[in-house]
Amino acid sequence: MTKIELKKLIDCAAGRIKADLVIKNCRIVNVLSGEINSGEVAIIDGKIIGMGNVAYDGEKIFDADGKFLAPGFIDAHIHIESSYVSPEQLGRIIVPCGTTSIIADPHEIANVCGIEGLKYMLDAAQRTKLDIIYAMPSCVPATPFEDAGAILDAEDMRELLLDENIFGLGEFMNAPGIINCDDKALDKILLARKFGKLIDGHAPNVTGKDLNAYMCAGIVGDHECRTPDEMNERIAKGMYVLIREGSACHDLKTLIKGVTSANSRRILLCSDDRQPKTILELGHMDSNVKMCVEEGLDPITAIQLATINVAEGFRLYDRGAIKIGARADLVLLDDLKNFRADKVWIGGELVADGGKYLPEIIPADISSVRGSVKVKNFSVDRLKMNLTSGKVNVIGIEPGGVVTKKITAEVKRDDSGDFIFDSAQDICKVAVIERHHETGKVGLGLLGGYGIKRGAVAVSVAHDSHNIIAAGVSNEEIFCAVEALIKMEGGMVLVKDGKIIASIPLPIGGLMSDVSGEELKENLDALHKKAHAELGINQSVEPVMTLTFMSLPVIPELKLTARGLFDYDSFKLIPLEA
Repeated sequence: MTKIELKKLIDCAAGRIKADLVIKNCRIVNVLSGEINSGEVAIIDGKIIGMGNVAYDGEKIFDADGKFLAPGFIDAHIHIESSYVSPEQLGRIIVPCGTTSIIADPHEIANVCGIEGLKYMLDAAQRTKLDIIYAMPSCVPATPFEDAGAILDAEDMRELLLDENIFGLGEFMNAPGIINCDDKALDKILLARKFGKLIDGHAPNVTGKDLNAYMCAGIVGDHECRTPDEMNERIAKGMYVLIREGSACHDLKTLIKGVTSANSRRILLCSDDRQPKTILELGHMDSNVKMCVEEGLDPITAIQLATINVAEGFRLYDRGAIKIGARADLVLLDDLKNFRADKVWIGGELVADGGKYLPEIIPADISSVRGSVKVKNFSVDRLKMNLTSGKVNVIGIEPGGVVTKKITAEVKRDDSGDFIFDSAQDICKVAVIERHHETGKVGLGLLGGYGIKRGAVAVSVAHDSHNIIAAGVSNEEIFCAVEALIKMEGGMVLVKDGKIIASIPLPIGGLMSDVSGEELKENLDALHKKAHAELGINQSVEPVMTLTFMSLPVIPELKLTARGLFDYDSFKLIPLEA
């Protein structure tokens, strides 16, 4: 800031010059004092320079008519790619919900396109009013047992870690690597600490001494808590805990029971993964705050979880509260029950009004992240199993999340040892096909609880290495779905009786669409409807997003990669036979 700029702020605050904007007659939600006070807020050059029961003159005067003025909401942890829309389109649908900033970990596209993917995301972020604060993906790939499109070691991260637009390392999913002092993991930690950058966490089922060891790396927070006891252990030891409520993972109602007046300032809200369907029907951070209140939390405390707590936890000291000198990121709310955003300002600019995003969108060039699906030597024969026993390990879906159970079952085999599907057993074949380097790798497994009775589903989104994942009732149906996906250069495909019944292209890295959130929602709704009605997938299972997480080896208990079946507890590949 120059002396001229500082003088302008001071002169405006003192009333010697007009503000750019004065919001009058509002009830100010003060997340610092825990109070609600009637008054006005004055803004110049995108910053708050006056507030309270004082009078300012402005070039523009807005009468809030007694509505509640709160800080803009901040999502503490989100993967833009999991919304299936571009950063520009995500901003268009979540800003009208009152979200003004997000902390985004672009490790999905980094696993596909490496540094080129990150550069695309940085460019796209400049084309939305939503303030996107990126983390440097810490685990590309997430474990040594995967085949991603790129490998990012510490030296690969150095240049971007120095970028002022990168706040630190994204969720460090390789918790065993830190706990067991893996050299490459520690190199990344030390580089981030050298540059004074924060390190976000990811530590499901890590407790006791292992948690102590993990936190010694300087981990700031964790969004993988499943119980209030886990949450409180982390808080007591110095972590922030991010309560997640997204499209696939629903942790809020469980964890909010552990929130108290004593620990609430160490708790943040995040979505992690949220689809346009969820956003357009329920909302974004506004819906999470609303849920907190519905579960009995005080409204101001609930707002703190999505504003000042996130700002303080991630060193975003210029936002998160209506305070002097802060960015004028503001949301005007009708009430503190439904949290519907009437108007939204980012940096003092009105960017959403009555649920409509106002700025024009000029999309970023996606040519550098197209054509990411490359598969070699794939045939229907590659889907055949050679089981030596009918007693097998099965990935068991747990409704309401992405954690799976390691279960054993007796299945039917043909004369060659291949799995025979039986709809009464609710176990189907699942395959992960490497799609980045034409290695020809195909991992085969069995999936329980998916409910599919006919056809197959194939998706080029498969966390976190994002190979192709497909599930179905026969080798032929799975092959048909995968072949269609390859020709489409990424996306989602449903097949029934050898014919495509629904498909959605995802040209941006095989992860994101280039259409609007509304159009994608309509397409997803139609695809979901057919998945349930025509393929018989369980109504309690989100047919696409659930499948995409069945390949994520850093989430318990059993997952599938292109190299085979992976057991989280032992952190190694295991045979199909139990």
